[in-house]
Amino acid sequence: MGDKDEKAPKPTKGQQGVSRSFEHAYRGIVYAVRTQRNMRIHAIVAALVLVASLLIGVSALELTVLLLTIMLVFVTEMLNTALEFVVDLVTREYHPLAKLAKDVSAGAVLVSSVGAVLVGYLILADDLGPLTLETLQSIRRWPGHLTLVSLALVIILVLLGKALTRSPSSFHGGMPSGHAAVSFAGWVAASFLASGARYGGLISLVTLLMALLVCQSRVESGIHGTYQVAMGALIGTLVTVAVFQLS
Repeated sequence: MGDKDEKAPKPTKGQQGVSRSFEHAYRGIVYAVRTQRNMRIHAIVAALVLVASLLIGVSALELTVLLLTIMLVFVTEMLNTALEFVVDLVTREYHPLAKLAKDVSAGAVLVSSVGAVLVGYLILADDLGPLTLETLQSIRRWPGHLTLVSLALVIILVLLGKALTRSPSSFHGGMPSGHAAVSFAGWVAASFLASGARYGGLISLVTLLMALLVCQSRVESGIHGTYQVAMGALIGTLVTVAVFQLS
């Protein structure tokens, strides 16, 4: 019977579940930001570009192009990092093909970065030139733009915070709490957008309670400490308030 015993099948990638796969992807992003200097530079530049787009009031189409370009640079840099890991895993000795693989991969990052600079220049240059106090006072108040920029900035700052504080590369734990940051950013955005409406105060109160429930769940489950949640909430609140106040 022993010869006929079948070994238990190993779980395949598809059997891990969506949440598990998403967490692995998140770990990869945090690890890349933490260990790769270029990823940190890309993140900082992306934040500056988003702030500039807010100041000059780009159109929805221009904002879409900027976001896609930013994501392209991130994806290319991460693929370059992954390829370097694979090459180092296969061989630690010098090999012309291994060097060529790394060089081509680095070239792909350079191409995407140059393309991003050109896209940013074409979209932002004309408006950044004559940027004056009058321009700042006439910032476009498209709610979707403000909310999208706020959330993008909050997520970038959370990733940088987890990378710089060497927090665990997963959703479970780390400084600051990303869930708290995003939920409080949503509360502030909803409060600004609903201000002056008939039920604006009720909308603000409901979204605040939802944000507090998110924070409470992170603490009670032991995933985050109170300080980590408080820092996440503070980041989400301050960044979103600053973005909306600029308008």
